[in-house]
Amino acid sequence: MREDQRLWTRNELLLVINLYSKLTFGLLHQKNKDVIKLASRLGRTPGSVAYKLVNIASLDPKITSQGKKGASNSSKLDQLVWAEFSNNWDTLFAESESLLGNTIDFGDVAVKLETVTDDFVIPEGRTRMQTIAVRANQSLFRQLVMSAYENRCCITGISEKNLLIASHIKPWSMDDKNRLNPRNGLALNALHDKAFDCGLLSITPEYKIQISSRIFSGNSGWQSEYFERYHNQFIKLPNKFEPAEEFLSYHYQNIFMQ
Repeated sequence: MREDQRLWTRNELLLVINLYSKLTFGLLHQKNKDVIKLASRLGRTPGSVAYKLVNIASLDPKITSQGKKGASNSSKLDQLVWAEFSNNWDTLFAESESLLGNTIDFGDVAVKLETVTDDFVIPEGRTRMQTIAVRANQSLFRQLVMSAYENRCCITGISEKNLLIASHIKPWSMDDKNRLNPRNGLALNALHDKAFDCGLLSITPEYKIQISSRIFSGNSGWQSEYFERYHNQFIKLPNKFEPAEEFLSYHYQNIFMQ
């Protein structure tokens, strides 16, 4: 059977969605080295993988809401696997990483990610494998979030990677089913990440930046320069995987110190 006539399988689609989640929209083409690499692994042409990537893009509401277009003839299986992935992100992403040969299973800890290094100190009371699993989780989550925000802070637009944090909206300790979900993430500079983490800053479900009254209580120049100027401004939305309302609401209602 010719390659372009061979039906796509669920496992192949998991790998395509995995790659889609790691690439910016402008890189979904057959000359991209990651597309070529996946095509070789699947025994397909780079063109067919690139076309499937834009099939997937046509199912992403964030992409279509921006007026961008994917291929319009996604299959029933495309739609089913995309829905499965979207509704159970952490499990399906871990499964797709396992299919790639990265061997991760964050539930029972199985990890073998090349992105995780060995040179770190194990926190007291935590096993080495648990620590590696956390590191792997953080590394993958950062990759997904930074791809969605094109390596720019959603508040300031800062694009220096060393100053950017992939911040969980609903803390990962509070939700073990959305630790890898890019819709539970924001790309923030280190200062605003810290403020967000401790509740001095939040983002409403309407994507408006809110600054805590504790910041407004002072009268120093830094407060105006680094915080007050952003109050009630809209964040810069990602090119895919918009922050989910449920996670933003949780942070605003439970962590933000109004």
